[in-house]
Amino acid sequence: MNEIIFYDTLRAGLWTAVIVSLPILSVALIAGLTVGLFQALTSIQEMTLTFVPKLAAILAVFWLSMGFMSETLVSYFQGTVVPLIAGG
Repeated sequence: MNEIIFYDTLRAGLWTAVIVSLPILSVALIAGLTVGLFQALTSIQEMTLTFVPKLAAILAVFWLSMGFMSETLVSYFQGTVVPLIAGG
């Protein structure tokens, strides 16, 4: 395997990982900021208040975007990894 092919495959894999994780990470960020702002405004310092809403938001977005994530990963593997394994 050539170095150029290796680094190009690695770059494409990392970019695919960014694309797949972006919906979950952005919702976790927004939920965390919202709950943190709510806690700062109301002076409620409950530890489960930060964990439960963020977990619920992440699970909801994961459930909604499973098709997109699977489709993206399958297209990456079929277009990049499988041809390299098959000798392309």
